[in-house]
Amino acid sequence: MAELIKIYPENPNPKEIKRVVEVLRKGGLIIYPTDTVYGLGCDITNTKALEKIARIKGVKLAKANWSFICADLSNLSDYVRQINTSTFKILKRALPGPYTFILPGNNNLPKEFKKKKTVGIRIPDNSIARTLVETLGNPIVSTSIHDEDELLEYTTDPELIFEKWENLVDVVIDGGYGDNVASTVIDLSEDEPIIVREGKGSLDIF
Repeated sequence: MAELIKIYPENPNPKEIKRVVEVLRKGGLIIYPTDTVYGLGCDITNTKALEKIARIKGVKLAKANWSFICADLSNLSDYVRQINTSTFKILKRALPGPYTFILPGNNNLPKEFKKKKTVGIRIPDNSIARTLVETLGNPIVSTSIHDEDELLEYTTDPELIFEKWENLVDVVIDGGYGDNVASTVIDLSEDEPIIVREGKGSLDIF
């Protein structure tokens, strides 16, 4: 049975953040706010937790295309091969923000993702998500939560999310209403940026 924890994005309470991080460290699953839609996530280093998410989403772990939520650009070198100056400039301009960037992965990727040549990186403009990652000390793996109602593809109300997910996850963070538009996905793994999905992030900055 999940716990619903209220955290205010303007000033995330360190005590509540710590409580959620403890859950992550023990292999728990959380639902948390980002600058786009609410995400389902776990500690990237915990195999059992990753397997649980794969089961919930009905995908094979090796084939899962999830993003890594990072606190800032300094996390990138942990999992991403060295990038050129123009790519770095794009990232610096766009992040933190509602974008997922597909970048070439390096050999430090957790073993579950070793076969992947690329990795999706998110640095959301949401202090709850970033503070969780900072306190945890490594990225959170993340996937969006979909709503059955096709008109509203992503659930935005934390209390409704809690009702729906309370038997599947350990914590639902109530960080206020979420958005119902997903992030813009841009592939920067080749020479030219490729727009994979147009979402909340404006394309003008490119």
